[in-house]
Amino acid sequence: MADAPKGYVVAEVDVHDAEGFAAYRAAVPAVIAQYGGRYMARGGAITGVEGEAPTGRIVIVEFPSKAQAEAFVHSAEYAPVAAIRQRTSSSRLFVVEGVEG
Repeated sequence: MADAPKGYVVAEVDVHDAEGFAAYRAAVPAVIAQYGGRYMARGGAITGVEGEAPTGRIVIVEFPSKAQAEAFVHSAEYAPVAAIRQRTSSSRLFVVEGVEG
């Protein structure tokens, strides 16, 4: 029997207030862990292959399921943390269902 697909939060983040964004970076890992998430990529080097490479940070967080990823992004615990990100950066977030394992 195949494992259920995991869920991923994928973000493209262009920080415009590094000092303010530091509060987000400090607060978000605990909320991610609370929802069973773990970082797969977090602002590492980007190599463009086709089209234009993003200019900001790329973050990929894996969750046990797409439902769990959605629970995280819509949670009461994440809302005040997300507000910090929204205030200190321009960003796009997506929840993506993985393939069955």
